[in-house]
Amino acid sequence: MKAHDRIEHALAAALAAGERHGAPPKLAGAIRHAVFPGGARVRPRLCLAVAHACGDDDPALSSAAAVAIELLHCASLVHDDLPCFDDAPVRRGRASVPYAFGEPLAVLAGDALIVLAFQTLAGAAGASPQRLPALLQTVAHGVGMPFGIVAGQAWECESRVSLADYQRAKTGALFVAATVAGAQAAGTDGEPWRALGDWLGEAYQVADDIRDVAADPQALGKPIGRDAALARPSAAAELGLEGAIQHFDRLISAAIQSVPECIGADTLRALVRAEAERLVPRAISGDVVRAIA
Repeated sequence: MKAHDRIEHALAAALAAGERHGAPPKLAGAIRHAVFPGGARVRPRLCLAVAHACGDDDPALSSAAAVAIELLHCASLVHDDLPCFDDAPVRRGRASVPYAFGEPLAVLAGDALIVLAFQTLAGAAGASPQRLPALLQTVAHGVGMPFGIVAGQAWECESRVSLADYQRAKTGALFVAATVAGAQAAGTDGEPWRALGDWLGEAYQVADDIRDVAADPQALGKPIGRDAALARPSAAAELGLEGAIQHFDRLISAAIQSVPECIGADTLRALVRAEAERLVPRAISGDVVRAIA
């Protein structure tokens, strides 16, 4: 089964499990709205790619790890779109969860997705229970305090913040969780894979900053200009658009070089290159250079 199909099937099964025994219909609807249809699913794809490179001897566990990370990402988007944060009307090209279902159900949907992520991971460890403690620690570290995505969101409430610390927590932490958890789910040491998640996570946030300035909002699936409007830390604001694009290219190069030598190294490097082109197409880079020239 292709990685995309594997992820979608596993996500559908996880949500179906949460809907058993008469779950509140509106809450179930808000959760499904948050998860389907998804975005690029880059975090779970990365998790499965690393698991494959490490042997993937327990596919049920690696799929659960990938699903847990994607559910946590979706939860962060739901909370990010709340009126108290971005107050975003659009996500992935349609109404955000707060706008489609209201603020109370959006809060509950985000909370439920967080719980479901850990339920899914814990429920899949029957064949390899000895791997579960490390996996739980890795995933929790990627979302909680002091360096996870919750901390990244909280940095937006501070008057002074290091851009690198903000990006590392807001986006990078869950990428690190994806690469490290992929290896751990396959029964190998996750530490050699940490650098890949670190570099790629920072690149992803820089790309988001670039697209918030330079992308087409219809193609992006959400409004642009939010960083400036909300005075958010941004690589585009700190480095300039051309400088941010150059920084993005350096981060992608570092991510590619950090892939450990393994049976799936070439596939992983190709995945990183393809994701880089999706995030910041060469057409955008060329337009920026020509405009400055």
